[in-house]
Formats: sequence, C-alpha cells, structure tokens
Amino acid sequence: MTRTKALATSLLSLSAAALLAFAGTSAATAAPSPGNDAGSAVVSSQAASDSGTASYWTADRMKNATSGDVLADKAMQRGQNKHLTSPAEQGPASTVEGKQAAADPAAANGSTVSLKANKGENPVKHIGKVFFTLGGTNYVCSGNSVTAANESTVSTAGHCLNEGPGAFATNFAFVPAYLNGAAPYGTWTAKALYAPTQWASDGNMQYDTGFAVMNTLHGQTLSDVVGASGVQFNAARGLSYKAFGYPAAPPFNGQSLKSCSGTATKDPYNPQFNSQGIPCNMTGGSSGGPWFIGNSSSGYQNSVNSYGYGSKSKMYGPYWGTVIQQAYSTASAS
Repeated sequence: MTRTKALATSLLSLSAAALLAFAGTSAATAAPSPGNDAGSAVVSSQAASDSGTASYWTADRMKNATSGDVLADKAMQRGQNKHLTSPAEQGPASTVEGKQAAADPAAANGSTVSLKANKGENPVKHIGKVFFTLGGTNYVCSGNSVTAANESTVSTAGHCLNEGPGAFATNFAFVPAYLNGAAPYGTWTAKALYAPTQWASDGNMQYDTGFAVMNTLHGQTLSDVVGASGVQFNAARGLSYKAFGYPAAPPFNGQSLKSCSGTATKDPYNPQFNSQGIPCNMTGGSSGGPWFIGNSSSGYQNSVNSYGYGSKSKMYGPYWGTVIQQAYSTASAS
C-alpha cells in the first residue's frame, strides 16, 4: 500500500453512463513504475499560463459554469467498449504524509440537503472547486490540495483537466473552501497540468485522475495557506471511504460542500474500468472531489469522484495504483 499524507467535484448524476471529460494533449515522459497493468507509467502534461485566469473567473462565471455532465456522457461512451479487459493493478504499498494547515478561524455553515447517501458539510480548507474552459465553454469540477514536494499540487478527475483524449483545459483555477460564491483563500491559477498518458492519449477510464500544479499566490504556496492531504497508492480494495464534492447539477446548486460515506464495491456494469463505488447521489460538479480512507477529511486520499449511473445512487472512483502514482509523483516534483 502506497500512501502520502496531507490535509485535507465530481461524481456525475449520469444518465445510463457518464463521466466528465476534458481536453488534453502534449506529453512528458516519466520513468515507468513497476507493477502497473497497462504498459509503462507514462505521464502527459501541458504548461498553463495564469495570464488573466484569476480575473477571468468572476463570481458570475463561477456560478454559471457548466457542471460537466455533457462531458461525462461523452467520456463514458467512448470508454465503455474500448477497454474490455484489463488486469487488476497492484503495486507495492506507498504512503506520503501530508501537511496540516492552521485551523479555520470560523468555518461558515454549509447548507444541508437531506438526500440519500449525502450530507452537507462546512467548508474544508484544502477541498475546493475547480474551474476551467474547454472548447469555449466554462466548466466546474471539484479538487483537493495534496501533499507535494512543490507544495502546490491539486488532485482532480482526469476529465476535469484533459478530454481523454484531446486538448488540455485552459483557464484552470482552484478555489479552496468555496462557499456561496466566496473565495476565502483566493483563486489559485495553474502552472501545469498532468495526467496519465493512458487517460490523456487513450481516454482509458481506469486512470481518470489528474493533477494540477498551481502558481504561488501573494508569495505563498497552496499548502502553506490551506494545508495538503496525504495520499495513498496501491491500497487494499473494499475499504470504507468518505468522499467530498460540490455537486452542481439538480437538485444541487454547487454552492456548498457535500459528502458521501460507505464501503467500496466493484463496478458491476463496466468491470473493465477496474473502479470501485460507494453509495452516493452527488451530481455533476462533484467530479474530481477527493475520496478519503476512513470517515473524515483528515485521512489519506485514495481516489476521486469519477462517474455514476443515473438513478443507481452510486459514485465510482478509479483505483489509485502505480500508473496514477507516477502522474502524482511527476506533478509533485515539478
């Protein structure tokens, strides 16, 4: 089991099958990791420019950003029949410790929605909303600050920063502890975007995870301001998780943080994705939100919200094995 400890959008309310997808090309090769299940662990990346990104994301643009369900449908449909067989990925366990930020002076109360398998949450400093532009349309997902050598790395779904396959997103920004339009810790712009090449070049949903390296803000790194969650790779399957995100598609409005908890089980509909699911009815916008082992946001992150099947009230996340671990390691060291 591989772990990385750090502090602490978006499962999709998908019709039949859905998963958010985002643009991505451009590749940077990383050394392969042992034990991966689909060839060498190669990482695709693209430099991002923060020129105008922070000012681009006005409160109105954030509020009106599309929740990504349309992209989810496309990604899921592309992947359903493409990767029919793939062995389970299991490498040596690995853990990375995270960084605790100073306590929130006063966390605002988030609104509670009484729906099956989710609950309202107060803002969490290291969890936030991800905004980006793809094909001329503004989208919203969720993300989390994770421990990294550069102290500036955000985890999210692969489809929230790269189309899989396709171009990488532009105007990528992270707003930690977002609540009702407020950005209490600022708007952080991306310096570079990273994803497993299996996702960026092939759209293989088994690897639907991406990492964004953020620019400093007012001379400080992201983890200095909000902390960073520890991460774990090659963990056992069937663990208990607590997942977080900002669902924006009805009946939610994307203005506050929600969570789901449960024991992970295999996806019976598309086993070739090698993913696991927990009871949850969060909708589009929650893609990329973090899954923590255990029952709180202070555990190790071990997956992200990836996709769901409409009324099935389950959220599925990719297994974090050696391929995704390499993408994380490359982003962390950049």
